Amino acid sequence: MAAPSVWAQETGISRAEFEAVIERLTALEEENAALKALVAADDAEDGATLAENNSNDLVGTSAEYNFRMLDHTVLTNTRQRYQLEALKDNVLDKNLTLGGQITGLVNYQNANENSKFGWLMRHPTSANQIGENSSEAVVHSVNINMTAKLTEDLTGYVELLYNPEQSFAANSTITGLPRNNVSVSRAYILWGNLNKSPVYASLGKMDIPFGWNDTVSPFTNSTNWHSFAGLAYGGLLGYATDHWHLRAMAIQGGAQFRNANAPVDGTNVPSRLNNFAFDANYTAALEHDASLNIGASYQYGSSYCQQYMDTPDTAHTTPVFIPGVTRNQSPQGVVHFNPCEDNVDTAAVYAVYQGARTMLAAEYAETLEVWPGTYNPYMPQFAAAKNQTFTLGGKYAADVGLAEMLDLSAEFSRYRAGPSGSPWEKQDQLVFGASYFLTPSVNLFSEAVLVKGWVPLNFLSGGNPGSLVGTSWSSQSSRNEILAIGVKAGL
Repeated sequence: MAAPSVWAQETGISRAEFEAVIERLTALEEENAALKALVAADDAEDGATLAENNSNDLVGTSAEYNFRMLDHTVLTNTRQRYQLEALKDNVLDKNLTLGGQITGLVNYQNANENSKFGWLMRHPTSANQIGENSSEAVVHSVNINMTAKLTEDLTGYVELLYNPEQSFAANSTITGLPRNNVSVSRAYILWGNLNKSPVYASLGKMDIPFGWNDTVSPFTNSTNWHSFAGLAYGGLLGYATDHWHLRAMAIQGGAQFRNANAPVDGTNVPSRLNNFAFDANYTAALEHDASLNIGASYQYGSSYCQQYMDTPDTAHTTPVFIPGVTRNQSPQGVVHFNPCEDNVDTAAVYAVYQGARTMLAAEYAETLEVWPGTYNPYMPQFAAAKNQTFTLGGKYAADVGLAEMLDLSAEFSRYRAGPSGSPWEKQDQLVFGASYFLTPSVNLFSEAVLVKGWVPLNFLSGGNPGSLVGTSWSSQSSRNEILAIGVKAGL
């Protein structure tokens, strides 16, 4: 290129004009570089903010939500509705909500009959309590739960459970390995959004919508819960408004995890959706912010359907009991969750009053047919009976000058399985409780419990190992007193 002065002369542009153009181009280049640097800095800041926001939205916890989801005394079969209300109230604002709870327990038990302790917060067998008194300082249970907000309308829920005191592992104490495993107690996918529709559905391992089954006691479950609360695989369809809550569940047949057994081709193999349950309840608003909830339930196949069975050596002979004669082999009797010949259906009704400081509850449930296994052919004087259970309880929030109210409760419940005079006639439970929340997810409690009668479901009408034919290890003269203190703490 020609020198600038020569080029300027040839083009008719003065040297001064040419230098001005060069200075302007240089300035534009500097401004462009500065703008590029500013844009790059803004992009980096936006990226960091987006990453931080995504991280904040990913994982979180909600102490009160998790405590109520994991507390075994409340929401015993209404967890899905509670989750939907938590979503509606934006409590579950993270993609994944993690939580956990641990229950520590110290208790002393006294019994008037050797190794017969009827408190069902521990399995009532000689693998757990020996002699006429028992004491322990233990971890009663540990729960971990995960709630995943998969989409706006789809939620996943998984709950892990460690419960050596109430584990069903056979032939093991609370220090045995089989009882010290962790299991998935509940796992389901929930579809629903109460902001859009009152209809919801869930699929998986969940509580059966039957009865109320909560308790006013801080720790000890009611006899209704022990007798009729169910846990099973299936699919549930629900409808929830401020007043109505309607649910129907198709339940996998065969013997399920709790209180569900509908025979599948004469077996207890859960290979067919041939069991079901319905529940309908209505909540009426009363004066002074009080409410009254009343409901009724039906379940097609309960777990009370087995017959009294003999061992092979007596299965095809006429049962004969000779007083004072010991047989070498005891009959098998009735064993819970064994195969059934036919279903035995159940029904329940309940009512719960909730006031500002007072709660009152009443519940009744029964099988609509007799449980065949409550008839022992070697004790024909006692006819087969229906299973009947009822619970009456109340709770009052007392102001004792502390930061929070002290909940005081009393609850009586009865399980009746046999006719009057039979060893397996009934088992009564009376619980007095006190409960104080240090925080919404840390609860201190104490209970005094009286249990009258000892009626375990396995072999209740006889056939228990090592017994005489024509006898039952159930007892109406059994008494069991319990003092317990503990803490339920979660996050």
